[in-house]
Amino acid sequence: MSKFAKKKDGEVPAVSTASLPDIVFMLLFFFMTVTVMKDSSLKVENVLPNANEVKKLEKKDRVIYIYVGKPTREYEKVYGTEPQIQLNDKFAKPSEVGDYILMERAKKPQELQNVLTTALKVDKNASMGLISDIKQELRKVNALKVNYTTYEGDAFRNLQ
Repeated sequence: MSKFAKKKDGEVPAVSTASLPDIVFMLLFFFMTVTVMKDSSLKVENVLPNANEVKKLEKKDRVIYIYVGKPTREYEKVYGTEPQIQLNDKFAKPSEVGDYILMERAKKPQELQNVLTTALKVDKNASMGLISDIKQELRKVNALKVNYTTYEGDAFRNLQ
């Protein structure tokens, strides 16, 4: 007679690794689709002011950003400590803002060109004279829809 081996109780069957590549590729595609790359690095200090009445911009693809602030430490030796304008990844003069807006507007699809918003991310210690110069250049190129980016909070904290 032959002897039969008893089955061990509590033995867990081996995990099938056949579907493991599928799971890895699903995760890979997920992270590829949800990852957003930064298009420019900030070269100016940008401490935004607070505001009471804040409205979030709905569609970010219709926004052109202009940064204003004091250059960061690595750029202070070249540009000084006065507030500067940053367009994409370079410093600019107020006279260059109009050309930048026209160039960015031309990159957008035709149906979005008339609904673009110019968002000014201005440091709370920047001078209003520089902001006025930027706004004059925006008027020259008919970019009249302007948004000031702020933090939500008590506006009186800006006076401190």
